[in-house]
Amino acid sequence: MHGKLNFYLSAVDDILRSKEDNPSIGILLCKEKNKVKAEYALKDINKPIGISKYELIKAIPENLKSDLPTVEEIEKEIEDKMTDK
Repeated sequence: MHGKLNFYLSAVDDILRSKEDNPSIGILLCKEKNKVKAEYALKDINKPIGISKYELIKAIPENLKSDLPTVEEIEKEIEDKMTDK
């Protein structure tokens, strides 16, 4: 999973980030917190990545839905930006 997060961080920084933006920060959400596994999973990653435990809910609250892009929207924007290069 951390490899995929590192991939997305690299893509965002390369394709979407402007010169005025700071480097992106990844957030890895986990069902259970295991400090040893997290430490070894991210040991050789040089990008800033935070790890947090999460609690699953059935749906995103209505007041946040319009503020958050879907995974498909993010992937499409990355694909569009890559074809523009």
